[in-house]
Amino acid sequence: MHLQLFAIVISLLCEVIRMGSGVVQKQSAHRETSDDCRSCLECSRDNGCVRCPERLFLFLQREGMSHHGTCLHACPAGHYGQRGKDINRCMKCRSSECEHCFSRDFCTKCKPGFQLYKGKCLTRCPEGTFAHQTDCLEDCLLAPLGEWSDWSACVRGGVNCGFRWGKQTRTRGAAPSGRLPEEQAAPLCPSHTETQRCRMQKKCPTGEKAQTEGASRS
Repeated sequence: MHLQLFAIVISLLCEVIRMGSGVVQKQSAHRETSDDCRSCLECSRDNGCVRCPERLFLFLQREGMSHHGTCLHACPAGHYGQRGKDINRCMKCRSSECEHCFSRDFCTKCKPGFQLYKGKCLTRCPEGTFAHQTDCLEDCLLAPLGEWSDWSACVRGGVNCGFRWGKQTRTRGAAPSGRLPEEQAAPLCPSHTETQRCRMQKKCPTGEKAQTEGASRS
């Protein structure tokens, strides 16, 4: 009888010790998790942050076959912040050449070596545009334009007489910056050119007659 009672007491003591050990392990695990997920509303010991405060973004970083979550104020390079009803997430930009993007398919900053044009990262600017720093620009908006040059002589086929109508051109480039020549940067914009129709001298001087006739036959 005494042996049975002793066995029961020993069994109860072992159960109390086991439960106490489990509580200590859980507290230790909670401390490890809380150190790893300081900014989380909810976290996992194995996967990090699961739920973030309202204004933060959940960033899932792949580690082997699993993901590890972190709550961030701003998403890292190559990602953009997508706000949702229940959670805000960091989503990856579609293009690998994109450093920052507004949405999955619209880039706002390209990685070095690429030019930004209409939300895309290109190795060279399209025809009709010109490169300025990291962007491709369509219009000369960065510097004021200077005065137009005088109209050129009215010519046709390389001569200025012998025809009724010809064409003349004028150009203008960026306005002077006011700095010394050695301090002036290269023009930001290409020169602008205008062409108009003009009247020519119908009769050429005697020495130019043969040249005019050759141009008309060509």
